[in-house]
Amino acid sequence: MAEKMTPSIPSPKAEEAEVVTVDVSEGKNLLQSGHQYLDVRTEEEFKRGHCVAPKVVNIPYMFNTPQGRVKNQDFLDQVSSLLNPTDDILVGCQSGARSLNASTELLAAGFKKVRNMGGGYLAWVDHSFAINKEQPSAN
Repeated sequence: MAEKMTPSIPSPKAEEAEVVTVDVSEGKNLLQSGHQYLDVRTEEEFKRGHCVAPKVVNIPYMFNTPQGRVKNQDFLDQVSSLLNPTDDILVGCQSGARSLNASTELLAAGFKKVRNMGGGYLAWVDHSFAINKEQPSAN
């Protein structure tokens, strides 16, 4: 008895664009050429140090809680309020994992020109690229 064959229908996920991941050297060049840097680390991580770039915004993809990290449920709304779907965006985090997830979500939401910076802030520091650190306030 022959098995009935049904044509496979591609899922919407199969049609989504894959995230393009670039190394930090290419990331630095993209930032210098005008890409927006979206740092998705926590505010605390960002304050301890972040990449020097002409256009930097910090919107956490996850928050630290006593129970562990939880996803920022307003992430897409917050990004959409500051960036346009046609902007050139380089997404980075501490090591590249959160930024990959954030990049995937941004592409699925209709952002067209999103790239993930592989290795994240740690790789940026390892390459001795310039960083900004917030100074503690003197009270």
